[in-house]
Amino acid sequence: MIERQITISIENGLHARPAAELVKKLNQFKSTVSFYDGEKKINPKSVLSMMTSSIKQGQTIRVVVDGIDEEETMDWLTNNL
Repeated sequence: MIERQITISIENGLHARPAAELVKKLNQFKSTVSFYDGEKKINPKSVLSMMTSSIKQGQTIRVVVDGIDEEETMDWLTNNL
């Protein structure tokens, strides 16, 4: 399991299009991924969960990745969020 704080650099945050692209990409990985906005747990592999999350540019979230490709998954997230 890998845990990291990541600050969102995506312009305008994770609104509809970037959220859908994120979900599509994360579903290609085998690892379980969770985002935490404070105490709120968000499933970034679910479009509905991402659309209701209101994650904004400049916001720091806690990201937890667990699974056989966790390092590759976390590297992708670190470079693309």
